[in-house]
Amino acid sequence: MDEPILATSGLTKEFRGFAAVRGVDLTVRRGTIHALIGPNGAGKTTVFNLLTKFLAPTAGRIVFKGRDITGAHPAAVARLGMVRSFQISAVFPHLSVVENVRLALQRPLGTSFHFWRSGKSLDALEGEVDRVLAEVSLGPYRDLPAADLPYGRKRALEFATTLALAPELMLLDEPMSGLGAEDIGRISALIRRAAQHCTVLMVEHNLSVVADLSDVITVLTRGQVLAEGSYAEVADNPEVREAYLGTGHA
Repeated sequence: MDEPILATSGLTKEFRGFAAVRGVDLTVRRGTIHALIGPNGAGKTTVFNLLTKFLAPTAGRIVFKGRDITGAHPAAVARLGMVRSFQISAVFPHLSVVENVRLALQRPLGTSFHFWRSGKSLDALEGEVDRVLAEVSLGPYRDLPAADLPYGRKRALEFATTLALAPELMLLDEPMSGLGAEDIGRISALIRRAAQHCTVLMVEHNLSVVADLSDVITVLTRGQVLAEGSYAEVADNPEVREAYLGTGHA
């Protein structure tokens, strides 16, 4: 857990003179679940967009697995092993559950768009498809169109397609957004299980989830790092309580 998998230095993003992210130094260590929290407008999603190259930084540097990716393209970063999920469920609604997972598994093989090939060429993936579906408890739903899944199961499917890409670093943007208590428990268990094989960086507003899952928490406010540490450490920080949790509340 000592080796950094991702590090930023002086990461800054300005929009017409407004600094959404200002001088962020962030170090994510291998084998950890690292949470990025802060009030609305703190710059969390902008940081995610910078890390995954959906935005170009105004200043600063991003290093992933020892490689400078500051100027890299999103596809190149994904191929290096950094995979992101989004706040809104991003699955193919008219494909079945098993087809969504199979398509994700094809991407590392470079056969996602080989539509002219026989369906038999996909047979080799079936064992891995079943393994991924079992890991997220979606086996009974395998032939159901993704659009017909309950919302919590759609999030589980999105998680499954992310896992199918075999990421080394998984970025989760509000994984508990819109979920009920039962689904929160299910997705939390999936994140904990995934973290046995990869590093997790997540933006999450549910502080109970953050406290339960996170090894390290970085608190952002006004685009800057306010505090970092364990949940107990950041919750006990008076500046954090004032800026994020509300003065007087842990």
